[in-house]
Amino acid sequence: MTDRPTTEAGVSGPGSDPVPAPSAPTDLTETVRRRWWGWGSWRAEGRRLLEVTALVGLVITQPLLDILGRSPDFFLFHRADRGEILLLVALVAVVPTVALGLLGLLAGLAGAAVRTVTHSLLLGLLVAALAVQVGRHTTPLRGVPLLLVALVFGTAAAVAHRRWTALGRVLRLAAVGPLIFVGLFLFASPTGPVVLPLGDGGVAGTATGNRHPPVIMLILDELPLVSLLDATGGVDATRFPHFAELAAASTWYRNATGVSGWTPYALPAMLTGRYPAESFAPHYSHYPDNLFTAFGGLYDIRAEESITRLCPPSRCEQPVTPEQGTGVLVRETAELLRQVTAPHDSRIDPEDSYRERTAEEAGIDAAEPVPTDPKFRWDSLNVNQPARFTSFLAGLAPSARPTLHFLHLLMPHSPWAFLPSGARYEAPEDFPNEGDGWVDLARARHLAQLGYTDRLIGETMRTLRASGLWDEALVVVTADHGVSFTKGVQGRGEDAIRAAADEVAWVPLFVKTPGQRSGQVDDRNWQHVDLLPTIADEAAIRLPWRVDGRSARQGPRADAGKVFYDRPSQPMPISGGVPAAPPPMAPHRLVGTAVGAVPTSGSARVGGLDAFRAVDPDEGVLPGMIWGTVDDDVPDGTELAVAVNGTVAAVVPVVAPDPGGRRFAALLADDRLFRAGANHLDLYLVGQDGQLRQLSIS
Repeated sequence: MTDRPTTEAGVSGPGSDPVPAPSAPTDLTETVRRRWWGWGSWRAEGRRLLEVTALVGLVITQPLLDILGRSPDFFLFHRADRGEILLLVALVAVVPTVALGLLGLLAGLAGAAVRTVTHSLLLGLLVAALAVQVGRHTTPLRGVPLLLVALVFGTAAAVAHRRWTALGRVLRLAAVGPLIFVGLFLFASPTGPVVLPLGDGGVAGTATGNRHPPVIMLILDELPLVSLLDATGGVDATRFPHFAELAAASTWYRNATGVSGWTPYALPAMLTGRYPAESFAPHYSHYPDNLFTAFGGLYDIRAEESITRLCPPSRCEQPVTPEQGTGVLVRETAELLRQVTAPHDSRIDPEDSYRERTAEEAGIDAAEPVPTDPKFRWDSLNVNQPARFTSFLAGLAPSARPTLHFLHLLMPHSPWAFLPSGARYEAPEDFPNEGDGWVDLARARHLAQLGYTDRLIGETMRTLRASGLWDEALVVVTADHGVSFTKGVQGRGEDAIRAAADEVAWVPLFVKTPGQRSGQVDDRNWQHVDLLPTIADEAAIRLPWRVDGRSARQGPRADAGKVFYDRPSQPMPISGGVPAAPPPMAPHRLVGTAVGAVPTSGSARVGGLDAFRAVDPDEGVLPGMIWGTVDDDVPDGTELAVAVNGTVAAVVPVVAPDPGGRRFAALLADDRLFRAGANHLDLYLVGQDGQLRQLSIS
């Protein structure tokens, strides 16, 4: 019998029995199956996924893991454990690819043509995103022009991919990239030992005597010595009374210099006694021989580290941690991704996210109850104390066993958010630190936060005296490095070191030995590799390893030369002695004066204005900063007076617009000008003749 031809599906030729027609799909699964197999095989879909994987690896996985791999302090600051870091790596390496793959599969439900177009569109957008990153590093284009050029490249890539199959093969081979990037992150980056520690610490020191005093170490961050000095070269007792009190009761090593402008190098050098030799993570597995392991055999250790983890778990625990958990890691990494893919310049540095949490934010009880007096004016609000500092104070109590109390506090390090009284204020995170007006503003904000740091020093000394530890303890207060506020070389990189070493390298160092009653000044050539040998000598502990530094109990160095490391193993010679204070930032003649009625002419748009409408003293937050712009016809350099409740609080220059369009910003540091409830803000242009013209504010 011959087969009978059919004329259409389910219908036989004349005289034949009917052939059953296919039944309609009965569920979504069957519909999806038929749709998929209608436009191609799973093999083709796998090829598409590999192509997307390659581009996602270049656009997202590689840049993020490269930045995070070079920033172990990011994970150390957030106290991320191994599981949290591996989960973040998985999210970075897998989730974007999976999300785009699912988007492509869903597009396939609409048919083969839609699936093809969707894939081409995804490839084009990913190539455009890659072109933005490459263009930002290789061309002067920024903003919309760079986006347009990137879109052209993306479109051309999508068209080329449709026309030439070789491009697809290249992309599929490159799909191995994310695995390579993850491997480099785990096994070849400075962050690797944080994920996979190599060991748990070095050898303990041995006792050289019977007397081991309590040791109190407070290491501040980003504090140049010159910020503390007055015109005579002493500590400015008017602005910083507690630092002056400390200097009067201890040995002040005025010629002390840090080892590096970068904490991950500077702090290990201070706590190992060795100059930086390798780009290692500041982690106990890379620095097993350090202060904590040397003292761990004889001393109990209470350590509060910030962006290091030099104390191994076997020696100490850190009872207080900053904001941590997978959520904060994902949020901060998403912000990094936004900066990486932006068509404009941005400072891609995880350190931008480091901020000491307050005791209130961490849910820690204040050291003292908040006053209920209705005249309370901000200066006793202990909930604004950094959480680490609050925990550090709580542990300063006598003990039967020798104890090492250690705190590395990110103060007065940026981000600057405190007035000298301890009140917090809000400000944009993207203020420039360079350029006319902006450098002076950065220094003013730094000095304001240093004023608050001075209050923390006073609180430490009061606590030590109240507990009875002050007389018997070895007390060390210093900073790991400084920072330059010199125009053109602001910061602490190589250029700043060469042009303004007096600001970057020289740091305050106060050492009060047990039983010391009066202060003295020692101008020997101190370098911070001397810190550990000095502390070990005073605590009667012999270090079981060779150090580059020398104890202060030994004779001073005969050589006056100093070295500083912008990069490990590359010492930069620096010269000079005890630095002089920069010219003081004298207040403008109008600051503190009352302003009456003056003519109104012009306008200003002000950010931060809402905070003036309702000030609550109990919250400890003030509208301590404003920013904005003025009419275009106001010349750069024009003085702008800012008045709070009728009294001039600051006078700042009008400058060229910054990338955010702002032409002025002012720090309102005197909290006595504010009152509970609504507060009034006024702006005035100061003419060359000294006459004021009020601006309408919006």
